[in-house]
Formats: sequence, C-alpha cells, structure tokens
Amino acid sequence: MFALLRDAGEHPRWRAAGAVPIAGDLDDRASLDRLAGLADCVLHLAPPPDRGSRDTRTRHLLAALGRGKSLPQRLIYISTSGVYGDCGGAFVDETRRPHPDTARAGRRLDAERTLRSFGRDCSMTVGILRAPGIYAADRLPLERLARGTPALAAADDVFTNHIHADDLAAACAAALLRARPNRTYNACDDSQMKMGDYFDLVADTFGVPRAPRLTRAEAEQRLSPLQLSFMRESRRLSNHRLHRELRLALAYPTVAHGIAAARKEQERNRSCS
Repeated sequence: MFALLRDAGEHPRWRAAGAVPIAGDLDDRASLDRLAGLADCVLHLAPPPDRGSRDTRTRHLLAALGRGKSLPQRLIYISTSGVYGDCGGAFVDETRRPHPDTARAGRRLDAERTLRSFGRDCSMTVGILRAPGIYAADRLPLERLARGTPALAAADDVFTNHIHADDLAAACAAALLRARPNRTYNACDDSQMKMGDYFDLVADTFGVPRAPRLTRAEAEQRLSPLQLSFMRESRRLSNHRLHRELRLALAYPTVAHGIAAARKEQERNRSCS
C-alpha cells in the first residue's frame, strides 16, 4: 500500500501503519510523476482547493495516473452529501439530481463528474461515496459547545446526517471491493436527526451545557457565513445502496451508538491515566 503525502512529517506515522509514503502534492502536477502505473486501486480522499469552480487537484491526479502504461482498475472518491444542496428536509437517495448551494460543494461535484468521465473513457471502475458530517471520539463538537456557539431553534432547525469515521473507513474498503462502475453511494448511518438535537445529545452525554438556541433571523445576525451555510441545508439521506450493494454492516448504526462509545472511551482513558 502506498500513501501520497505532501507533508514529510507524516511519513513515519504512515510507515508505522504499514504504508509506503510517496512524496507529492496534488497542487503541484510535476510532483506526481511517480504515481503513473503504481497502483491497481486508488482511494482518493483529498478535498478540492478552497477556491475556484473546478477541482484542479483531481485533474492533476488523473493526469498523472493516465501517463502510466497500465491504469488503475478501481478508484474510490470521498465526496460530500453537500452536492445535493438544500432539499427542504426531504428523503434523498442517489438518484436525486445534484444542486450544490455552496462553492465548496460545487467543486466536489466537479470532481465527481471529472472522475466519472475518466472512468467511462478508460474502462475504470469509479465509485463515489457521498459522506455527510464525519465524527469520532476526537471529532465531536465539544469545543463548539464550550464556546456557547448557538444552534437553531427547533422550529427553524435542519436535518443533518452523519457517519462515524470508522464506518466511513469500512465503507471505503467495501467500495474498493464491491462498488459498481460510475456508481454513487450515500455514505451515512441510519440516523434521522436534526442538527440541534445532535448538539444536545453530545452535550448531555458528556455533561456540558447545551447550545443556546436562536431563531433563524437571530442566527443571521450573530453567526458567521460559514456557520450559517451548514444551517441552510436540510435533507435526510437514504443509505440503502450502502447496505444492499456494498453489504456494509455499520459498527455505529446511529449517532447515539457512536457518541455512547466515545463516552466509554473517554472514561477508559481517564481510568488508565
């Protein structure tokens, strides 16, 4: 297994995990020459650049892969459920037409389309996992709660979707084995939860104060544009393909399972320290 890394300081950690580090930067096309013909399967985790309308990083990766005498047979890309845009709280499966509402989601959709076109042209199986909010024991909104950052009042709140980091990793492995060509998959758990309820669950589980609630009008005055962007989109993702086609059994089927496990992990760590 090879790992493309632009930070040389990360090489020892990846070696310890059993990977062979490859120095390269997706923003520097010339640094990617070693990738040509190197792998049969590719897991593409890199986000797009933070500006522009196109994902130049994905284009640089495909240009490097395309120079090899042999191309990868399979490529799995981690995209975002943000490509659907605001769906007004409706249930959403992979047949829904994407309609990104933010520039960052637009760049993700550009990456998806670029990859799928490459896959068709080169007879390569491309699978796309559309992931929502990724959480884990060390990726919970505890700092946000400590700051007292508000959430929306129940009447104005939006549905949000989640996947535990371990389950997303398992979905990547399952997709490398079983994804169908040019197929998209909603990589989410089974929860149906509103954003404020998620914050309340974390707060109650870890014994910290709940986030104050604001009306949408109040939030428009007090929160940053980035914070508000996540509060303008509401959808409930269907994960039937994830279960049926990738045959994935989730270790944390709901957010409640994952947060309870995170609390137990915290208690174990305290007892051992």
